[in-house]
Amino acid sequence: QMNSLLNAPVLLWKDGKLGEFEAFRDSLVLELLYGGGLRVSELCALTHKHIDLLQGVALVSGKGRKERLCPLGPTAIQCLRIFHKRFDLDAAPEAPVICDYRGRRMDPRSIQRMLKTYLRAAGLPLDMTPHKLRHSFATHMLDEGADLRAVQELLGHANLSTTQIYT
Repeated sequence: QMNSLLNAPVLLWKDGKLGEFEAFRDSLVLELLYGGGLRVSELCALTHKHIDLLQGVALVSGKGRKERLCPLGPTAIQCLRIFHKRFDLDAAPEAPVICDYRGRRMDPRSIQRMLKTYLRAAGLPLDMTPHKLRHSFATHMLDEGADLRAVQELLGHANLSTTQIYT
């Protein structure tokens, strides 16, 4: 299901149902939400100064302004590089990582609406939310043998009991 969802923007672009900019940006959005376990609010607040491509991490400010490092997988890093290079977007330290075609920061509601488009295209339940991508991130990590405490840190949960829900 995740593979279908992650591939949906490019498939819609190739079918001529979506513009190139949106396909690349939305692929990046999905990769960061799922691959990094980010909350949608954290993704929207992300600026270029928070990204370390060499280390493959993003510094995010979570609930209670607690900062944590989130992993950026190779696919997310590649999406980010292609997106900004291909569309010559502002990569200044304070510039948003996720933006509209005018360079304006996207808001959580826009990302929620965007997700519905790809859920339809992938034939997936429309009740999935950006936060459920975060749940999938955690569940898949635990299924592959990740330590519960490590997942707790990656998600920025204050209490282990919150993370234990995924077991």
